[in-house]
Amino acid sequence: MDGILNFLRTDIFLIVMGCSLIVLLLLYIINIVKLCNLRKNYKNFMNKIGNGNNIQETIDKYMEKINNVEQENKNIKNYCQQLDKTLATCVQKIGLVRYNAFKDTGSDLSFTLALLNEENTGIVLNGIYSREMSNIYAKPVEKGKSTYTLSEEENQAINKAINN
Repeated sequence: MDGILNFLRTDIFLIVMGCSLIVLLLLYIINIVKLCNLRKNYKNFMNKIGNGNNIQETIDKYMEKINNVEQENKNIKNYCQQLDKTLATCVQKIGLVRYNAFKDTGSDLSFTLALLNEENTGIVLNGIYSREMSNIYAKPVEKGKSTYTLSEEENQAINKAINN
């Protein structure tokens, strides 16, 4: 132990430590220079790839655009879901039956028209034509059935609407 303490007190130890310090300082300076050159080369490389523009800025702009597109897609998806809900209540199924209501009229001028939504709910219109007058009757339809008595033609129109 005394040998080590004596060596630490010698001039040789101080010279070795001084030289080591100078070598470490030189290595530190070399690393700083290399790091600066590396940053400069990276910046030049990014500018060359970006056709004169910084590629990192270009990538950031594209990422912002992608985020905007994702938000727009969410908005479009929500809008489409609302349209689907609204569309379910709109008239989607139509059934028409023409017939001759009275024997003394010439052609099939009377009609029955069923207008139904996705759930087979809506109305059935019955237009009866005679030589003296024409009448139109409406009956509600829920899930393909009506609380009112339906004629054969009205049932045919509802079935046509449901099956088409």
